Order: sequence, then structure tokens, then C-alpha cells
Amino acid sequence: MEKQRIEIYDTTLRDGSQGEGVNFTVEDKLKIAQRLDEFGMDYIEGGWPASNPKDTEFFQRARKLKFSHAKLAAFGSTRRAKLKAEEDENLQALVACETPVVTIFGKSWDMHVTHALKVPLQANLDMIYDSVKFLKERVPQVIYDAEHFFDGYKHNPEYAIKTLQAAEEAGADMLVLCDTNGGTLPHEIAQIMDAVKPHV
Repeated sequence: MEKQRIEIYDTTLRDGSQGEGVNFTVEDKLKIAQRLDEFGMDYIEGGWPASNPKDTEFFQRARKLKFSHAKLAAFGSTRRAKLKAEEDENLQALVACETPVVTIFGKSWDMHVTHALKVPLQANLDMIYDSVKFLKERVPQVIYDAEHFFDGYKHNPEYAIKTLQAAEEAGADMLVLCDTNGGTLPHEIAQIMDAVKPHV
């Protein structure tokens, strides 16, 4: 039987800072990152550099941190619909972080593509592919977060899988299937994972 390794991807410095009354300073984030490494986390998501100056400063200063185990990841989104990947400031900010890992999220739920992004389904696949390819040419490891994957799969399984395939074909090192709303039951996750595995 093949051994499988579970890797822990910690989002305290981004998702954890979104709670009411939580406001990490840059110093806080640097100290927490150091402690998370000591805890043995495999990945530490440092924040979204294109979203605020605090995260940009964190990544500049985090270059001096010496982790014994963890890899630091910068987080962001796929390119904007009307821009080429090389023109997108979000993607440029991710590369400028000089982290060994970049994680980007993209839309998996067709309803979000047509109603939130307001683009055709193929355009979203192109955005995913172009963004991952651009980053993979510049960053050692690229993780693709499939936002709202399980909701998207329940609504349109074929399209949700196509979004993963676009990221994989562009060179993503890891695909993360996100239960963004937290409403998918464990048995549903198991069933959907089993259905998806043969396709990626």
C-alpha cells in the first residue's frame, strides 16, 4: 500500500485575520509565521499582497525569516477578465513577493462565473490557465484553490472539473478543492472526491 502524506496549509495570517476584532500588525504576522514554522506547518499563507499595504510590507520583511520547515505562500486571484496575465497587477504583486509558493483562487461554480465575474464560461477557463501558466514560469510552486468547488460541482460537475483541468494543464503543482461555504457534508465530499480523481 502506497504511503500518503498529509500536508498542512495554514491560513491564520489571511483567513484568520478576517474575524471581527482581529487586526494583526506586521510585527504580529512575522511572529506568528515564525511560531507556525516551529509548530511544523508545511505551508504558511502570509496574506494577499495586492489587497493592502500591510501584506505587501509583511512579504518584504518576511524574506529575512529563516524557516526550518514551512514554505511561505503569497495568496491572490486569477487575472482579471480584460487583462493579459502579464498586465495584471495582482499577479505581478504575487511574483514580487519572491515566495517559494503562490496560491491563487479561481471560480469553479458556473453561476459565479456568469453572475459575479460576468464572463463566458470559456473565458474563466482561460483566466485560470493563463494565470497559473504565468506564475508557474516565475515561481517554484503554484497551488490552485478551486473556490466554491463542491457547490459548483453539485450544480455543474462537468464545468467544475474543467476548471481543475485548466489549472493542471497550465502546470499547477497542487489542486485544492474548497468548500468555501462550509455546507458540504463529509459523505458528499468523499463521493465528489472519488468522482473527480479520475479526471485530474
